[in-house]
Amino acid sequence: MSQLQIKNSDAISDAIPKDKLKESDPDFQHILVHSDRSADRLRSLKYGDTFAVFDHYGDIRPAPTSEEGLYFDGTRFLSSLILELDGLRPLMLGSTVRDDNDQLVVTLTNPDLFVDGEIHLPANAIHISRRTFLLDTVCYVEIRLENYSFAPIDTTLTIKFAADYKDIYEVRGMSRESRGKDFAPELKEDQVRLSYLGLDSEHRITEVRFTPRPNQVTESCAQFKISLLPRKSLTVQTTIVCMRSLRLQAPPLEPEEARARNVEEISNEKANACSLQSSNGQFNAWVNRSLSDLHMMVTLLPTGPYPYAGVPWFNTPFGRDGIITAWECLWMRPDIARGVLQYLAKTQAVEVIPEQDAEPGKILHETRSGEMATLKEMPFGLYYGSVDATPLFVALAGAYYERTGDKALIEDLWPNLCAALQWMATYGDKDGDGFLEYERSSFDGLIHQGWKDADDAVFHADGTPVQGAIAMCEVQGYAYAAYKAASMLAALLGDEDEAARLTHKADLLYERFNEAFWCEDLSTYAIALDGQKQRCCVISSNAGQCLFTGIATQERAQRLAQTLLSPSSYSGWGIRTIASSEPRFNPMAYHNGSIWPHDNALIAYGMARYGLTQEANIVFNGLFEAAMYFDLHRMPELFCGFSKEAGEGPVLYPVACAPQAWAAASMFLLFQASLGLRVDGIRKRVTLVRPALPGFLNEIHIANLQVGDSSLDLDVIRHGSDVGITVKNTTNQLAVLLMK
Repeated sequence: MSQLQIKNSDAISDAIPKDKLKESDPDFQHILVHSDRSADRLRSLKYGDTFAVFDHYGDIRPAPTSEEGLYFDGTRFLSSLILELDGLRPLMLGSTVRDDNDQLVVTLTNPDLFVDGEIHLPANAIHISRRTFLLDTVCYVEIRLENYSFAPIDTTLTIKFAADYKDIYEVRGMSRESRGKDFAPELKEDQVRLSYLGLDSEHRITEVRFTPRPNQVTESCAQFKISLLPRKSLTVQTTIVCMRSLRLQAPPLEPEEARARNVEEISNEKANACSLQSSNGQFNAWVNRSLSDLHMMVTLLPTGPYPYAGVPWFNTPFGRDGIITAWECLWMRPDIARGVLQYLAKTQAVEVIPEQDAEPGKILHETRSGEMATLKEMPFGLYYGSVDATPLFVALAGAYYERTGDKALIEDLWPNLCAALQWMATYGDKDGDGFLEYERSSFDGLIHQGWKDADDAVFHADGTPVQGAIAMCEVQGYAYAAYKAASMLAALLGDEDEAARLTHKADLLYERFNEAFWCEDLSTYAIALDGQKQRCCVISSNAGQCLFTGIATQERAQRLAQTLLSPSSYSGWGIRTIASSEPRFNPMAYHNGSIWPHDNALIAYGMARYGLTQEANIVFNGLFEAAMYFDLHRMPELFCGFSKEAGEGPVLYPVACAPQAWAAASMFLLFQASLGLRVDGIRKRVTLVRPALPGFLNEIHIANLQVGDSSLDLDVIRHGSDVGITVKNTTNQLAVLLMK
């Protein structure tokens, strides 16, 4: 068993001996990874606030350090679910999550089954189809057995189950001084009711229901005596209902009705959605999985759709992740940005609460709803420890308006945008130097509060950690974009004086940033300024995000792009978080050498923004080739930063979330960068600026691209190094422009 250290920011660092870990240290928590599970392929499903992680058999195996389980509202409601045939595990034939992410489909068969040393049932006689899906707070499992032998079959099917009601932070390794009370299981002929009374005075209940009625039910298993004639089949339904005493919920649907509703929801979204297809079948598989992952991660809240960050560790709203995800797919799904903006406005901080790193106007970092969050055993119930979510919130509002022309929403959000800008000018810039800095207020909050929030992610050229209030380079770019966006929106609302003031702030920040952060000898921007305003001259991907926001000069953008595409930064699969030349480089570290798809997508988009489309396509190509190796073509949260080797795939990161919302959506921003695609909902026009398809694409077809009350289809076809554009099915005089 190897032991990895993980801090509250979900950041993994190097493996360290067990006796060096300090469970009492509030800045750290631990994930234990069994070495014998390293080759496992976990399968994930999600619906709203419910998600499940299975092994590839469709089982949930009880292990203290495993993330497998059925979760609801941040608590594991089922910690074991095991299928056996005559006391043995069936043989694996196939396992996949369907393309629409609506079902886990596992195909099994029986091993040789013996009685008194004689074969009672030869292998491969029974086909076992196991289909699992989620709807609302319910997990539905259908087990169908079919006899393919020439003789009648008698066998025993056993379903084992258990619930430990661990908070997600307990599953991740955080210890607790005390827990609530587990009640004795309540048994009926076709049902077992498990329950737990938390220290938060809330009952959490798991009901495991069976159809048909089992031959025997105990507190931890159900047994079915199966008799099958040749070519006959039998179906066993298991319905697992998760309930909280303080949360109202509708009774579960019957399995067939639930399945039909699931399919209908997906079909309705597909019918109204913009679609993207190409001449490359492998690329189409990546597109389809990304669309399905995005659909699965988006949860409909009262404020609108919100992309939860990732499964299993981050199935909850995160401010930064939600904003970046919304931005990545803004060109094709602006409804997500609308939902993100409305939710973050509703949860915006209104007072100073040091233990939550909350300050008036600040935008949410994350929220949790489990028992430990309610009891404030950790600070993340409602936590504001990110320096970048606030300027990103303002910048996204501007991008959303440009995409949609939705002035009414901007009018509603204007007080929130003004509060965010006020936070940037005061709490975000306490020394008044014009840069946004962070320094935590809460004792057990995040030390680093940019997107790279591992404890060791920000350092000087010699590897020493930074001290004091820290100004990250990409955060200044976000602030620049926020001031530009707010200036435009102020003018829209008729406040020309405020628009001029904000434009001046943006211009001043542009000048000061390029003076203070540029490292001439490295051809990059410093990753940060420390508390003494000293540059941290480290080659990092953070600098690449400055291209995304436009705060770099044209000449420096070109030099920076070459730096990021040099062998020390570009692995062949993607741009590393820090270059291999840096003292803290470790290709297996969470933020110090790994590759993050969303980070690469932002950088590629930034390259294209400066006219470096060919460079952007190098990044696009690397991630496409990586995606072809990933299970289900699913882009994970991150992967290791080892250099690409001929005939070998990328190296997985052991506890990366998959799916992860901003990783899934990264493909759509990469595609937008390649085409230079700009959708202007104000003027009702679509512009392609210096489009250049990457080498793996010859044709692209975009269908049902919505622009206000209009729509169009686009065909983009390669002609040598050039592309041709065909516009079809336009409505309401929608203009399409090509700029080369």
